[in-house]
Amino acid sequence: MSEQVTNTEHALTVSTLASLLTETLQSAFPSTVTLDAEISNFKAYPSGHWYFSLTDGQATLSAVMFKGNNRAVRLVARDGLQVRTTCEINFYPPNGKLQLIVKSMAEAGLGDQKAKLDALRAKLIAEGLTDPNRKRPLPTMPRSIGLITSAKGAVIQDMLTVLKRRWPIAEIRLYSAAVQGDAAISELNAALARAIGERYCDVLIIGRGGGASEDFSAFNDESLCRAIAASPIPIVSAVGHETDTGLTDLVADIRAATPSQAAELVSPDRIDIANRLSSLSGRLVSRAQTQIALTEQRLEITIQRLSQQMDTQCRNHRDRLTQLQSRLLPPTEYIAIKRADLVHLTEQLKDRMSRHLEAQRTKLHALASQLDVLSPLATLGRGYGILLKTDGSSDRTIGSITDVEQHAEIEIRLRDGRLGATITQIQQEP
Repeated sequence: MSEQVTNTEHALTVSTLASLLTETLQSAFPSTVTLDAEISNFKAYPSGHWYFSLTDGQATLSAVMFKGNNRAVRLVARDGLQVRTTCEINFYPPNGKLQLIVKSMAEAGLGDQKAKLDALRAKLIAEGLTDPNRKRPLPTMPRSIGLITSAKGAVIQDMLTVLKRRWPIAEIRLYSAAVQGDAAISELNAALARAIGERYCDVLIIGRGGGASEDFSAFNDESLCRAIAASPIPIVSAVGHETDTGLTDLVADIRAATPSQAAELVSPDRIDIANRLSSLSGRLVSRAQTQIALTEQRLEITIQRLSQQMDTQCRNHRDRLTQLQSRLLPPTEYIAIKRADLVHLTEQLKDRMSRHLEAQRTKLHALASQLDVLSPLATLGRGYGILLKTDGSSDRTIGSITDVEQHAEIEIRLRDGRLGATITQIQQEP
């Protein structure tokens, strides 16, 4: 009986035991634990909290994720999804249940995916594909804009709305492609290759709307990143919302926080341009008016200077004319002077002609005297004769007995006439 009383005195209350269990759990485990498990019995309540179980097929634990934490989850929680969670272990005394309070949740294996993603990012950076110096500027006023995205959903409508409002004169060309799922990578690459091959667009936008992290996997594909980096057409990458990023954002020429912002980046605001044109037009008119006024002023100054110069020149010429008129002789006096000059020049001419003729006459007499000495007529005058052939040959002079033959007819030229003769004898001097 005594033993029974003793056991009764040391009995614990349920709440005491629950407290001891809570203290034991808190001391035996760290503040948080990381679990790889499968979601089951998932329920999302109107309050925003998620209630579910985490199981590995052999054991199951209840879990809750409050709305303050599940808002940051970038996946679609559902039964059968393998996840990696960070949890607090909590024993809830009111219902006597051990419960896991989930603080964060990511798809299982995300650590490996992140490591691969970080390695690819480092590789692209090392190769210079993210270097700002190699990125091309966007065209100021594009004539054609290409959109590489899904043809369905709000993203394409949002971009078209922005482009139509800001720059309606640009032609929009859609290169439709899946932006998530198994076919996304191949379709995005094909759409980009088609846009580059056509060379029709001045700028391209590639992207999609927001979503879970696994929905952006296509925009982390290495082949797509390299195709974007090698594109001769400037490309704007717009993946997800403000905090969402993909590797395509790093290699693209411009990264936009949202597809709507991408549309704003590639399209000038027509209202701003109209205002700028109006301002420039006003400045141009003002500048033209100023130039016209300055030109008119310079013209007036030039006219005044020209008028002054013309007055000065006319005055100078008038003075010169007056001087010349004062020096000008009357016509009769001028003619008399010129007549006297003519008489004087005539006398000089006659005198010079007389002296010249006398000199030429003297020279002629001297030459005639010399000619007489050498003339054959002078020889004939001294009793000599000249023998000439009569046969009509070009050389009629006979200077040797060899020039004629016996019985030949010859002519003898004397001072006062000619004699005909016949050669009867030819005798050579010894």
